[in-house]
Amino acid sequence: MRHRIGVMGGTFNPIHHGHLVAASEVAHRFDLQRVIFTPTGVPWHKAPLGLASAEDRYLMAVIATASDPRFEVSRVDIDREGPTYTVDTLRDLQAQFAEESPADTVDWFFITGADALADIVGWRDPDGILARAHLVGVTRPGHRLSNPGLPSDAATLVEVPALAISSTDIRERIHAGAPIDYLVPGGVALWIDKHDLYR
Repeated sequence: MRHRIGVMGGTFNPIHHGHLVAASEVAHRFDLQRVIFTPTGVPWHKAPLGLASAEDRYLMAVIATASDPRFEVSRVDIDREGPTYTVDTLRDLQAQFAEESPADTVDWFFITGADALADIVGWRDPDGILARAHLVGVTRPGHRLSNPGLPSDAATLVEVPALAISSTDIRERIHAGAPIDYLVPGGVALWIDKHDLYR
């Protein structure tokens, strides 16, 4: 039996319904049995203003994904020292999963924003990433993406209406005292409020 596993990387600062809908849509489209969310430890690029701690972002992801049996959250990027690079994320997860199933029985899919995917040539070891996973770029409907120069069978774009929600907008709303109801799972909103994040 072949396994099909999605890996959704991101800062998740904070995780929101757009991330969850995107993971669900990709899982459905590619018949994934699991989607592993991997909150960034230390972003290799400039960290966004108001970056919550890695532990807060990890725990919010755990809260947000708890009700879907297809979803799980990995600490692989948080527990590794140094900047987070996608090729390391995939390598470490694949090494962990090799203990359960032979590598040649698993198909891997890396899920990220289509905007980030357009910059893949600037990522560390893009050839290593392409050798390890099929890339899935999620985007909001109507958003145009410049061709990142990838082979046609290396990446797929998937439109997700809920991606009109953004973590940046949520942080700005929190800072302004505006409600975030229905933008993030209820447990995530409670965690943000309890720990006074993004004020």
